[in-house]
Amino acid sequence: MTDVWVAPIFNPIAFSIGPLSVRWYALAYIVGLLGGWFYARQLAKRETLWGEQKPPSMLNIDDLIVYVALGVVLGGRLGQVLFYDLSYYLKHPLEILMVWRGGMSFHGGLLGSLLAVAVYSHSRRLDMFSMFDLCCTVVPIGLFLGRIANFINGELWGRPAPGVPGFPNFPYAMIFPTAEDDIPRYPSQLYEALAEGFLLFLLMALAVRLFGFRRPGTLSGIFLIGYAVARSICELFREPDIGFLFESDWSVLGGGLTMGMLLSLPMFVCGVLIVVLARKGWTKGIAAGPGTNAA
Repeated sequence: MTDVWVAPIFNPIAFSIGPLSVRWYALAYIVGLLGGWFYARQLAKRETLWGEQKPPSMLNIDDLIVYVALGVVLGGRLGQVLFYDLSYYLKHPLEILMVWRGGMSFHGGLLGSLLAVAVYSHSRRLDMFSMFDLCCTVVPIGLFLGRIANFINGELWGRPAPGVPGFPNFPYAMIFPTAEDDIPRYPSQLYEALAEGFLLFLLMALAVRLFGFRRPGTLSGIFLIGYAVARSICELFREPDIGFLFESDWSVLGGGLTMGMLLSLPMFVCGVLIVVLARKGWTKGIAAGPGTNAA
């Protein structure tokens, strides 16, 4: 028996100061970046985690957050445009700039932030994969807050309940007023906050405790694998953003392959490859040179 609730309707604006209004969506990004910055600084101070690798300085981390913020916002927005709704934005190009309305692709944001970290690492002669590892360790903080913001905005709701593949009687569904169909749906935003945010954060914290930053790339690979698995499972509950890309009678997919699953597949493969290369020591010292922070 599936319990059905009505999803609460939140004001998308968290607070206002005079003419300035701050939306929950923007607040999630701000708090996520600041939380990640603070956590990264704490990890960099623990020299025992780094072994022969020299940890980045506090100034390095302070500068890096600016690069990452730009990479996340620009990459996330362009990813949303290119991966999910290109035809719409071609007709309404000015709306590409309206990031305050929501519409950010995690996979695009990931690519944007990776590029930003690579550029920063090269410019500061830092070990690139060590910087990737540090960023991947703190990313789940932003993911958790971002999915909570999706729930507050009443967007990215789940599939109609019951009937999720493998979970025919999975409890707890909500009617989302923003969906305008009065169909009980799974609150997939909360499932993603749990899996991609909280649980992935615990996984990365455990990986830091076990491996530290001694083998550059190890934590990055674990993050890619963990996120790909978590996102693919959550896609079984989430309403496909652009429908099914490939129809399938295979019940595990619940109708077909979604864009989220498709984009997560190369993440998983790259994650496995990076872990293997890291164990062989082939990812150490990339983007490093004279004056490097890599030992």
